[in-house]
Amino acid sequence: MSYHKKTPSKGLRYFTLLKQSLLGTEMDYTTGNINKAVILLAIPMMLEMIMESVFALVDLYFVGHLENSSYAIQTVGLTESVLTVMYSIAIGMSMAATAVVSRRVGEKDPDAAAHAGMQAIIVAFAVTLVLSIAGMIYAGDILRIMGASKETVDAGVNFTRIMMGSSLVIMLLFLINGIFRGAGNAAIAMRSLWIANICNIILCPIFINGWGIIPAFGLTGAAMATVIGRSMGVVYQLFCLFNGKHQLKIKLHHFRIDWPVIKSLVGIATPGILQFVIGSCSWIFLAELVATTGGDHGSAGYQTALRLMMFFMLPAWGMSNAAATLVGQNLGAKQFQRAEDSVLATVKYNVIFMIIVTILFLFFGDWLVSFFTNDIQIKEVAQKAMWIMSTAFVFYGIGMVMMNALNGAGDTKTPTWINFFGFWFLQIPLAYILTKHVGMGSTGVFIAIPVAETAIAITTFIFFKRGKWKTVNV
Repeated sequence: MSYHKKTPSKGLRYFTLLKQSLLGTEMDYTTGNINKAVILLAIPMMLEMIMESVFALVDLYFVGHLENSSYAIQTVGLTESVLTVMYSIAIGMSMAATAVVSRRVGEKDPDAAAHAGMQAIIVAFAVTLVLSIAGMIYAGDILRIMGASKETVDAGVNFTRIMMGSSLVIMLLFLINGIFRGAGNAAIAMRSLWIANICNIILCPIFINGWGIIPAFGLTGAAMATVIGRSMGVVYQLFCLFNGKHQLKIKLHHFRIDWPVIKSLVGIATPGILQFVIGSCSWIFLAELVATTGGDHGSAGYQTALRLMMFFMLPAWGMSNAAATLVGQNLGAKQFQRAEDSVLATVKYNVIFMIIVTILFLFFGDWLVSFFTNDIQIKEVAQKAMWIMSTAFVFYGIGMVMMNALNGAGDTKTPTWINFFGFWFLQIPLAYILTKHVGMGSTGVFIAIPVAETAIAITTFIFFKRGKWKTVNV
């Protein structure tokens, strides 16, 4: 009598895969099915980035219903625009950590991976402490430089001061997640953002509107809730990092300053930081251009559209992070073709996701905006911005994967130069000309964004196909 093993249904296989990705089952990503590897990494990474984008949206939702909401929305948006510089440093450091940790994991040397991760934390702590103090001192000046009106500065200076002062927490949240992603344990990174967001969602209405003995702090309460929430996420990260139950096991000797490792990390992180600072400065310039030409309502509308766009961009960025981990680990294992195939598989999934997002923006933009504000003028500006910017979402998705693939290989210089020319020699001049000389106002800014992002995506894809990133040593 013969027995036939029953093949699991496709639905059951997908459910099992989803369960594995959410539980953070550790596995060797240098062997086996590439599509499975991408999905196992991408799902928690996408959920992690969705949670990161929820921070700004939760703040935007609650402050958007305050009296004089245009001041509050503008403050949140302008502060987030400046914080993108901090995010750039955090992303640059986490990028270096992911590249080095994933390479060591691919080489089957988990102790060296843990050591590199700890060295990255030491460097980041020293740098960010200085920036946190400076941000708290010059909060009002930051808003004024960004083009905020006197009323907005008066209403939002405490919000900005608290958010800028929390730079150290932001840095650790990004960096430690980068370490876990490099090790292939994206589920821990995801759970840390879930914890942070649940705390923020609970505390935001309490601190903003008051509850029981807790007074209503208004806009300032949104910052308090966000900082406490992020801090809880960092506490969870540190617990996982030091409890020794995962592939990365931090030991006492990892705290010893190792200058060769630090030099390697800084060498990767510096162009990586510059890469994102270039983009961040461009976004800051565009935000200032909209604020000065569109007024409070124009600026609030633009910031609302950006927050919605980032809500959907960050999951795509999360998926592209899977490419960085797969590239790093496979290069460490000398699996060069598998590294390239992993990137192309990730591109396929990201394009599908971005097509869906484009449809949402084109057909449901008005409904999405109305969820955050009832102001007709703000809604009109936001909806126009969403329609125009969504025309290049597919290219955004491709460009993200290509950028992260190069960064995951440790080749952070190439994307930096591409961003430099794409943002400062194309996006900024084009936005300025269309806004100031052609007389299109803030619409000129909305047009310049997809034009530049499309050019950046095409250029990055060309450099990726040349394959020089496969020869980078980290």
